[in-house]
Amino acid sequence: MQQHGDQYIGGEWVASLGADTIPVLNPATEEVIASVPAGTAEDVDAAVRAARAAARSWGATSPTERLAHLTRLRDGLAARQQEIAETVVAELGSPIGFATAVQAALPLGVAGSYLDILAGYEFTEQVGNSTVYAEPAGVVAAITPWNYPLHQVVAKVVPALAAGCTVVLKPAEDTPLVARLFARIVHEAGFPAGVFNLVTGVGAVAGAALAAHPEVDLVSFTGSTAVGAKIAETAGGGIKRVALELGGKSANVVLPGADLARAVNVNVGNVFANSGQTCTAWTRLLVHQDQYEEAVAIAAKAAAKYVPGDPASPDTRLGPVVNAKQRDRVRGYIETAVAEGARVVAGGPEAPEGLATGFYVRPTVLADVAPDATVAQEEIFGPVLSILSYRDEAHALEIANGTAYGLAGGVWAADNETAVAFARGMDTGQIDINGGRFNPLAPFGGYKHSGVGRELGRHGLEEFLQPKSLQF
Repeated sequence: MQQHGDQYIGGEWVASLGADTIPVLNPATEEVIASVPAGTAEDVDAAVRAARAAARSWGATSPTERLAHLTRLRDGLAARQQEIAETVVAELGSPIGFATAVQAALPLGVAGSYLDILAGYEFTEQVGNSTVYAEPAGVVAAITPWNYPLHQVVAKVVPALAAGCTVVLKPAEDTPLVARLFARIVHEAGFPAGVFNLVTGVGAVAGAALAAHPEVDLVSFTGSTAVGAKIAETAGGGIKRVALELGGKSANVVLPGADLARAVNVNVGNVFANSGQTCTAWTRLLVHQDQYEEAVAIAAKAAAKYVPGDPASPDTRLGPVVNAKQRDRVRGYIETAVAEGARVVAGGPEAPEGLATGFYVRPTVLADVAPDATVAQEEIFGPVLSILSYRDEAHALEIANGTAYGLAGGVWAADNETAVAFARGMDTGQIDINGGRFNPLAPFGGYKHSGVGRELGRHGLEEFLQPKSLQF
């Protein structure tokens, strides 16, 4: 077992100021594979003060100089792709194929996208008799989740550094190892001391201290809506800017005339990827009542291909969920669905056969789900798909918009124009049309309780900038 007792503060690894530690478990074996410091408010204070001390000089660097540092960071990520993938498999349970293709490769692509954006970004503009400067927001607290532990780090830290901000990162306590690896890569890239800092710890202590710290200018958080609301309340007391990427309950709407088989099969893969631990997952499949039973049969057949297993095996498509609490939570939602009248057509709340050890959940498809059912309203964050029927397009739109969330979604139709017309009525931040590919340059973020602000692309960079106008 790896035992780590240090935090990365002020350009070096220093002993944590607290004695408590956090065990890191392998979700497939339930074994403790490492421990990291449970950072204290004093650790957070030291990290924030290091970031504050470096903020003015780093903010004054040229975009060319920042680009050189970030290029070395990107190259460091590229050189450690295999180690990154294996680390995510060990601490999250993502299957090695998915960890390699998504968990390790996506952050590299996002980092590369910001090199291009930074190289061409205009930090000044002339507006009438004013010169407007885009200046760094200052010290950023980046608080990241466990489901895409490196992608979410890169999606916050890289644009913040590109904007000229300094950063204190608090990763999720379930997946701190890949964040520590990222810190080593940052160190090897030669960033000035204090520009990037890492404090591991639990949210109620380290995360709360970061959100409340008077020297933090902006809090960027990804996680649950409930925690996001608390962070916004805390940050609001200090008049801090917040960027919140929160929960989702995304609808995938299949309109009459669409390729039903393709839409349903893509939906199943979308929901079961990363063991369903994806905020953008299309957890509600909406199908016209005339095609409903056909869609249910297609989904059940597709689900049978996702057999839970050892995430280290290249043949595994579905690994465990992150911890025992999450496993029990997901199984509880399936039981609630059945109690509320849902029909289980694949999976169920029972433990998968032959997997007595590990935090596994059966890949589950639920039919006859009412729009107001618990599983159709609340984020489950596990491999569970609910299939709902609608009468006509107006009814479908009512169901699609009928939750507190609005993060992502999909629309399938006989042609793109029909799909776009429907999608424009959906209260959600990002919608795939007829299976459109994920675009790391497009703004990502939600409506309603799914968050405030945007990540990725130019919009993601501008979250960490603030305008200053000089009049002549």
